[in-house]
Amino acid sequence: MTASKKPEHHPEDFGLDVTRGDDDVFRWFLLVYLLGKPIQSGVAVQTWRLFVERGLDTPWTIVDTSDHALSRLFVEGKYTRYNHVMTAALKRCMQQLIQMYDGSLTLLIDSSADQDECARRLREFHGVGPKTAEIFMRDIDELFARRVE
Repeated sequence: MTASKKPEHHPEDFGLDVTRGDDDVFRWFLLVYLLGKPIQSGVAVQTWRLFVERGLDTPWTIVDTSDHALSRLFVEGKYTRYNHVMTAALKRCMQQLIQMYDGSLTLLIDSSADQDECARRLREFHGVGPKTAEIFMRDIDELFARRVE
């Protein structure tokens, strides 16, 4: 019997087109951030959908949302015992994104010399490890390809 393989997620599976601009690039990053945590992928996706449905899909809206409201959203998404940790981690990551790149992942990408530098910069954000950066980078290669054209 073979071990079950984790599902691979891609932006287009969620109606996202990272070549369209910063909004979809950020939504993809938010989803990957949630998927990169030790929780079932279905829970991460469900929680991401709640963020998007409620308009909490920019770094500023997340930072401006009260800890209590974010924590409740994580509970609703089934992050029961992990909700306060996720709230604090996500807010810290968003604050870093705003401080370092004016809240723009496109700016982070465009100011990176290459994909390795971009991945390294992503890992500087609180809660972004090698796997999260790898998943994010896997589907933004077209943004780097466009720069060469």
